[in-house]
Amino acid sequence: MNDEAYHDKVEAFAAGLMVQAVWPILLVVAAVMAAPVIGLVTGPQTTALSAAAWLVAAASAMITLALSALLLFDALLFRLMASHASEAAGGAVVDDVLARMRLKPTPAGGRSLDHRMAGTRRLLTRQRMALAVFVAASLFAAFV
Repeated sequence: MNDEAYHDKVEAFAAGLMVQAVWPILLVVAAVMAAPVIGLVTGPQTTALSAAAWLVAAASAMITLALSALLLFDALLFRLMASHASEAAGGAVVDDVLARMRLKPTPAGGRSLDHRMAGTRRLLTRQRMALAVFVAASLFAAFV
């Protein structure tokens, strides 16, 4: 991959990742703000089942927010990678930052861009699953 294609690929991935990290945050915040209104409209729900559903919704909301924060961090790391001329230089800088922050030891051979992107996509999948659990549990708790 030439340097220009590398730069464009990483920039596009980072920009898309920022969007994919922010909209679930906004959705969770909007749902949390709407919960009291829904509670007033539907009447107080005091069943054990609805209480358990609200607890599941709260836990999955926290997980969604945490995963979104990790995705924002990854997006910033990809932007840092894109600011360097080559994949090797950008990867080395990101590995150095992660090692200095004591988040991940420096790999011996370095990791490819595709390997890094695959790891971030797995994180994105986990975020989507947590968001789906949040939505399902919130709807269940609000209307059952």
